[in-house]
Amino acid sequence: MEFDRRDPYPCYARAREAEGLTFVRELDAWLVARDADARAVLRDAETFSSAGAMRPEAMPGPEAIAVLETVPSGRPVVLSADGDEHRRVREPLVRGLSPRRVAAAVPFVERRAAELVASFAGDGRVELMSRYARVLPGEVIGHLLGLDPADVPAVIRGSYRAEELVFTPMEPDEQVAAAHEVAGMKRLLEALVRGRDGDPGDDLTGEMIRAIEPYGTLISNLQNLLLAGHLTTTALIGTAVLHLLRDRDQWELLCRRPELAAAAVEEAARHDAPVQGFRRVATRPVTIAGTDLPAGAHVLVAFGAAGRDPDAHARPDAFDITREPARHLAFGHGAHACPGAQLAREQVRISLVTLARELPGLRLAGPVETQPNLIHRSPEELILTW
Repeated sequence: MEFDRRDPYPCYARAREAEGLTFVRELDAWLVARDADARAVLRDAETFSSAGAMRPEAMPGPEAIAVLETVPSGRPVVLSADGDEHRRVREPLVRGLSPRRVAAAVPFVERRAAELVASFAGDGRVELMSRYARVLPGEVIGHLLGLDPADVPAVIRGSYRAEELVFTPMEPDEQVAAAHEVAGMKRLLEALVRGRDGDPGDDLTGEMIRAIEPYGTLISNLQNLLLAGHLTTTALIGTAVLHLLRDRDQWELLCRRPELAAAAVEEAARHDAPVQGFRRVATRPVTIAGTDLPAGAHVLVAFGAAGRDPDAHARPDAFDITREPARHLAFGHGAHACPGAQLAREQVRISLVTLARELPGLRLAGPVETQPNLIHRSPEELILTW
C-alpha cells in the first residue's frame, strides 16, 4: 500500500476498510488504523512494548555520534520505556505538569501570546510558524523548567535539530553541525541542573532532579521533555489555525464565539493529530483485528487514522468546532498518555483566543505544504495576511 507522509489520510482510509491490519512497506510496520484496535494496543503495554516508539528513519554517521558522545546521556527515557522503568521516569513529569502547575503558568502563556501577536500585528502579514508557533511553546516549557530566557532560543533550535538527526537524511557535514547544536542544548540543560547547587527547587526541573538518576538518564529525560513539551504544541497551533482559516465560516464563528476555542483545540487534534502515531513492538504472538502477529512484529498505532474512524466519529472528515468534543487519541491512551496534554491544550486555546481577538481578519496567503513527518505533523510555513 502506497503511503504519502504529506497526506497519509487516503492510506489510513484504505487500511480502516481492509480486513485485519495492513502492512505498509514504507513504514516497515503493520498499520493500526481503527480507533478500537488502536485503543486495544495502547491499553496492553505488556504485549506491545514502547521500545523503539520513535524508531529512527535516518541514522547519524560516526562523526555526528562522536559529537553527541561528548555530552551525558542514559536510559530509560519516558517515551520508550516499559513497566516499572517507565513509571519511575514518568511520575515526576505527572507531578511537574499537574493541573495546579498548569493553571499557575496560564498568566505567563497569556502574556507572551499577547506580546508575540502584538510584535507583528501592525505588519499586515506574518509567517506564523516561525514568528509564533515555534516560539511560544518553547518559551512556556523553558519557563516551567526554570531556564534562563536568553537560553531558550538555543534550546528550541537544538530540539529541532535533534529531531532532524533521526528523521531527515542529511550529508555528514550537516549531521555534524546538527549534532553540535544538540550537544549545545544538552550542555544548557546540564548548566540548569548544576545551577541548582544541591537545591532542586519546587518546579518541573526540581521534580525530575529528585526522582531520576543516574545523571545521564536525568539529562536525557530533560531533553525528551523539551522535545515533547513544545514540538507537539507547535504542530497543533499550526494545524488548528490552518484548518480554521481553510473554512472561513469556522474562523468567523470562533471570532464571534471565543468560548468555542477549547472545542476547536479538540477538533483540530482529532481531525489532524499533531503526532500521527507511535510504534509498538509485540513481545509475544498476538492477534489484533484478526491478524496474527509474531513476537517482534512492529506496529504503528496511527492516532491520525483513529481520529477519522467513522465507527468512532460522525462525519469524520469534516472539521467542525461545534461538534461535541471527541474522545480522540491525539494525546495517546493508556500508560503512555501524554502527561503534558493539559498544558498543550491551554497554549493552543489561548493562542486561538488571542489571534481571533487581535486579528479577526486573518486569511491564508496561498497554498500550504505539510511537513512529511509523522511525529510532528504541521505546516512547513503558514503565511497569513489581514
